[in-house]
Amino acid sequence: MTDRPIYKGNDAIAIVKGYRSILVALGNPDRDSVKRIRLAFETALRNSNYDANRETHHPILRTINIALIVAGEIGLGRTSVICALLYDAVRNNKIPEDVILKTYGQGVADILNGLVKASELYARSAAIESENFRKLLLTFSRDMRVILIIIADRLETLRNLELYSSEDQDKISRESAYLYAPLAHRLGLYAIKSQMEDLSLKYNNRTLYKDIAKRLNETKRDRDLYIAEFIAPIRAQLEKEGFTFEIKGRTKTIYSIWNKIKKKDTPFEEIMDLFAIRIILETEPASEKADCWRVYSLITDKYLPDPERLRDWLSIPKSNGYESLHTTVMGPKGKWVEVQIRTRRMDEIAEKGLAAHWKYKGGKSEGGVDNWLQQIREILENPERNAIDFMSDFKLGLYDKEVYVFTPKGDLRRMPQGATVLDFAFDIHSGVGSKCVGAKVNGKNVTLRYVLKNGEQLEILTSSQQKPKLEWLKIATTSKARTKIKQALKEQDYKDAEFGRETLVRRFKNWKMNLDDGRLQKLVKQMKYPTSTDFYCAIANSLLDVQKVREAYVALEKSELEAVTDTMQTKSAEDFTVLHNSKVTSESDILTIDNFLKGIDYTFAKCCNPIYGDEVFGFVGSMGGVKIHRKNCPNAPQMFTRFGYRIVPAQWSGKASGEFEVTLHITGNDSLSVISNISSVLKQESRVELRNVSINSNDGVFQGTIMLAVKDTSQLEGIIRVLRTVKGVISVSRIDR
Repeated sequence: MTDRPIYKGNDAIAIVKGYRSILVALGNPDRDSVKRIRLAFETALRNSNYDANRETHHPILRTINIALIVAGEIGLGRTSVICALLYDAVRNNKIPEDVILKTYGQGVADILNGLVKASELYARSAAIESENFRKLLLTFSRDMRVILIIIADRLETLRNLELYSSEDQDKISRESAYLYAPLAHRLGLYAIKSQMEDLSLKYNNRTLYKDIAKRLNETKRDRDLYIAEFIAPIRAQLEKEGFTFEIKGRTKTIYSIWNKIKKKDTPFEEIMDLFAIRIILETEPASEKADCWRVYSLITDKYLPDPERLRDWLSIPKSNGYESLHTTVMGPKGKWVEVQIRTRRMDEIAEKGLAAHWKYKGGKSEGGVDNWLQQIREILENPERNAIDFMSDFKLGLYDKEVYVFTPKGDLRRMPQGATVLDFAFDIHSGVGSKCVGAKVNGKNVTLRYVLKNGEQLEILTSSQQKPKLEWLKIATTSKARTKIKQALKEQDYKDAEFGRETLVRRFKNWKMNLDDGRLQKLVKQMKYPTSTDFYCAIANSLLDVQKVREAYVALEKSELEAVTDTMQTKSAEDFTVLHNSKVTSESDILTIDNFLKGIDYTFAKCCNPIYGDEVFGFVGSMGGVKIHRKNCPNAPQMFTRFGYRIVPAQWSGKASGEFEVTLHITGNDSLSVISNISSVLKQESRVELRNVSINSNDGVFQGTIMLAVKDTSQLEGIIRVLRTVKGVISVSRIDR
């Protein structure tokens, strides 16, 4: 017997072809590389999940396709291809980590470890919508090959999206358009970016996609004829000058055409530049720039250029390494045509991005990409950012155009187009940004709001008295600056809030008054402050007089006492309300946190109001302390999904001591005696304190709430059983609030 699976028919042919294609894509590797790749390939085959009764083709074909994208379309080498082949087997725990390390070495083991961690985080929740996305990106940025392999995996999924359910199609296409396509663009993978955008649009908006595709197909013949007419004189002139070259005429992607229609609010028929011409020169590295400009001169001698649409990425390449010369010229019949001029080396970098840099730069990426990854790490390491803010800021940095400015020492710095002096200051250092009061641009004083322009030299002006302000968020445009400003403002708010609360507590003690937290929370809402932090900050900054707080607090206390009326003899449930005030007391620590810890600072969550006997868990707050929630809390699924790392076990210990507040919802048939019957039942229950009753009647049916103070769940269940026996009562249930 052998554990080698048997492959038949088309599967066997496709697998053999796939293996040979991988070797070809790697450029016919040396004998040692072939040996290692074959070993990884056979290991993947042997450990691939396959059910001949359920699957029409072997899943190893997907693995082969991903490896082909990694080698052929991204241009990565042997190590990355081995990782792509072994990824599924390792993820399914079919190959131990020590075997990977021993057989393939530390480099392969590290990349596979990164891929598995990313997969685990993604499986726990929708990656781009959760806090785990931070960890996911941090994992990516340890080794760029991890993110490149994941991009390859996503592209293969998109190419076969018709095999997925409609729900998965929507989710995958949305994620790809929102995150993966911009990420591929930022890494210079333009061909992959374009495919992802088109395929995402195909499943996000099928009608629009089919309409544009149909129109392109209908005009293809005319377009091909025009391209040939445009290219002919250029080809003749380049051959005359002795250039070795390739000319490509390509139709722009469906997504880019749709983007033009949307941005310019123009119908398809009026989109002029539906295609672009690319000239790729075979030339020596030393003469690349000069030859590109010579070709530009020849083209503009033949066709009139639009000087405002000249893009020179030869002199200063993009931060992702992109180099090219773009111009738009007036072709035959008065049509504008975009022309891209680059060398073979530049074209490979444009198509394969970072991977091509490794090829041409001896394995190292350009500094711009490294700087970008460093910015990602800074954002990820800021604990105050929520997932939505992070995704917004992260995505903003993916497609941004750039301006190039200089420090006083002449160092070149890239900034996003639209960046201000304040952005530049924070880009230098957060300490410089926090103290920035303006700048000198080319020797002239300017404000924080000044928008940077290409070629300017900046000297940042600072003051020890300056500190970040809320209005700075309207000035800053970069994610780094906005992150640091928000962080500084939050830190200042915490300090102010702490000082404000200390001030309030001290003054109340001087007045010999008790400060009830529950009543204070009501007062915060009554005075229209969004949060307690805002309330205390107002006190700290003298925007709210403590004497006025005292007067409002006393008035609220008085109104609550006046509301306590004995209306238990009301004959109908119509607008019935009775209030009783009492404090819940706790004489001992009745909770054990994280299996063995007692004496931990905790509070009970208001969203589900746990009581002794409920199944509970702890949730660690961002400012410390633990909130205790019921396991069936309505917010529990979201907390476990998005913040699983902040969940701690909790359980009741000892005997119940003190009272817990709980609210019941009750409905029934309205009658003259219904209130009296409910009141009578509750009075007979010993050790039960009535806190609040609010019942309304409509068309002979009543419903309302009863707030009680009980000892534990057993007592509560007994009360519910008794209330259900009251004549006219239809239902009684516990509610969260």
